[in-house]
Amino acid sequence: MTETDPDLEACAREPIRVPGAIQPHGALFVLAGEPLSVVQVSDNLGDFLGGDVVPGQLLTGAWQALGEALSAWRSGEEGYFQTRIEARRLTVSAHRAGPLVVVEVEPAGDERLDMVFSRLRSFTEQLSAEPDVERSLSSVARFVRMLTGFDRVLLYRFDADWNGQVVAESGNGRLPSYLDLRFPAADIPAQARALYAANRLRIIPDVDYRPVALRPALNPVTGAALDMSLCQLRSVSPVHLEYMRNMGTGASMSVSILVDGRLWGLVSCHSAGPHMVSQALRETCDFVAQALAMRIGALARAEDAARRVTLGGVTSRLLSQMATAGDWMEALAVDAESLLAQVGAGGACLVTPDRLLAVGETPSGPQIRQLVEWLQAGPREDLFSTHHLAQMLPQAQAFAGSASGVLALSISRLHASWLIWFRPELVHTVKWGGNPHEKIRESGRIHPRQSFSAWQELVRCRAEPWSDAELAAARDLRSAIVGIVLRKAEELAELSSELQRSNKELEAFSYSVSHDLRAPFRHIVGFAELLREREGALDEKSRHYLQTISDAALSAGRLVDDLLNFSQLGRASIVPRPVDMDKLVAEVITSVMLTAGNRTIEWRVCPLPVGFGDATLLRQVWFNLVDNAVKYTRPRDPARIVIEGEARDGMVVYSVSDNGVGFDMAYVGKLFGVFQRLQRPEDFDGTGIGLALARRIIERHNGSISAQGVVDQGASFTFALPTTERKGRAFA
Repeated sequence: MTETDPDLEACAREPIRVPGAIQPHGALFVLAGEPLSVVQVSDNLGDFLGGDVVPGQLLTGAWQALGEALSAWRSGEEGYFQTRIEARRLTVSAHRAGPLVVVEVEPAGDERLDMVFSRLRSFTEQLSAEPDVERSLSSVARFVRMLTGFDRVLLYRFDADWNGQVVAESGNGRLPSYLDLRFPAADIPAQARALYAANRLRIIPDVDYRPVALRPALNPVTGAALDMSLCQLRSVSPVHLEYMRNMGTGASMSVSILVDGRLWGLVSCHSAGPHMVSQALRETCDFVAQALAMRIGALARAEDAARRVTLGGVTSRLLSQMATAGDWMEALAVDAESLLAQVGAGGACLVTPDRLLAVGETPSGPQIRQLVEWLQAGPREDLFSTHHLAQMLPQAQAFAGSASGVLALSISRLHASWLIWFRPELVHTVKWGGNPHEKIRESGRIHPRQSFSAWQELVRCRAEPWSDAELAAARDLRSAIVGIVLRKAEELAELSSELQRSNKELEAFSYSVSHDLRAPFRHIVGFAELLREREGALDEKSRHYLQTISDAALSAGRLVDDLLNFSQLGRASIVPRPVDMDKLVAEVITSVMLTAGNRTIEWRVCPLPVGFGDATLLRQVWFNLVDNAVKYTRPRDPARIVIEGEARDGMVVYSVSDNGVGFDMAYVGKLFGVFQRLQRPEDFDGTGIGLALARRIIERHNGSISAQGVVDQGASFTFALPTTERKGRAFA
């Protein structure tokens, strides 16, 4: 249960810190100035101090010594003032409130303090011997009831949503048992909890008391109502008194349990009728509660430390595996047991934009992607955790069985890379102290519920919460992963730099060799022609030799030209512009057909979408693909060539298909390599560089190229280019 009801929120805004009145079992007056003089009093002050304390005057007469003691205390550093006035059997306590000194007066108790301290000493020895928190809570409940005489003492613990549960109880049977019952957070609103944290003690000796007003209502020094947050006599909210009556309690006392400065729970005491406990016994109970808090904190820290040691060992094991593996994701996924044990999860997944590895019990792939999109859209934090995902992401109800709890680590701030653990739904029945949804309206305001009988509710879509040790272990693993990823990135960057240097050297070498070889091959062809013309009496065999020399030199020259083009491509700059592909393809077909002779070719050229890139280089791609289609359909009559294009998913895709000799898909990986050919040179001429050149051009446009073929049935080559909207870093 969470505090989302508007009416309960209105109750939560009630001015409980400044009620303007006190309970009648004591009296109050306020001092200010130098020397201290009385500026505000409760209407019943005379019943306790007589008529000697008058607003606007100093403390004189029988109270002069008290005034001097208060002045000395105010100038010191002690937080609270307390003394006992034996002549009137009164206990006087004081605290500072800005420029004011607030003094409270109560009747002193009749108990013998030596007996109280003896019991307290025995109890502290017993508490230190208790082996766990549960036994410690029960011991405190029994001791406080024995010490104070209340009919029922409850130990009340807050959960992460500030709902309370009775975790220990001691009673004499006059009031019903509430052990194990839960109470919604709205029963103790946020501002009331804040008061419990600021002022650990509160008592209501008689639920039917009549409030005693302060005079004047506004403090003359501050001009505002007196802040009574630290007053034990503070009058309480009428709503709370009605709540007590509905519970059947005539008196109550509460002592806050603060563990490491945070409100952990309450020692809550009740009696069926009016019941007063002296200030000395109340403070003894406060000592007991804080001893319990230290015990809880010590046990929790010991458990947390042991858990951290265990999880640290798991982290070390995973780190060792990642450090020696080439792929950190695979290394984590392989040791699924350790990955899940890292945070006590039922399932886990590793997600990048193009990979998803899951182990254990997890949602489906699409559901995980949906979760990642939601995480990406939220505030970017290194770690996100919840034990009630469906409350934040309603669609998560569909996979609550495997992922009601989620602990997610963001591995990259640039990409959607996550390590996510899942905990399954923990379906359980909660017993509430009455229907927590019950509301009664009268006189224009909400009233507390009237029934506190056990009321059951089935709780779903919640997992066991993640502990601090588990969250710390997750952060440690994230740091390790990020360190390994950065190290791998540095290694890849160094390797990439080395490859770039080698590529540049190779390109320069290829360019130099290709350029220098062009002239010798031209000379060979030229001198062969001159020899043929000069020696007219050569026999047929000699002329065949000369022709073979010329053909081989021409082929070698074309190979050199292609190598030169290939090497120059890495050095050439790209000038991207919109390209009319219809016009470009028409020009290429005309050029190719000039050397096709009288072949019968059936062309089907569909309308092509506009491309974006370097027109000269893209013309080379089209030429190579169309020329190959014409070449490898030579055995067909008629040959059929289809050229198509379409826009899809932010890309423009083009294809050239034919009914030629095709190829075996087992060798498709060789098609786009330099000098790689799947047909015999004597059957189809060529240098084996055309497709490698086409692939390099397309990749420099940040596109892709692929091929499909069937032996003796034809082939299809497809390439895709990014549109202007998605070109990004397309042109390097």
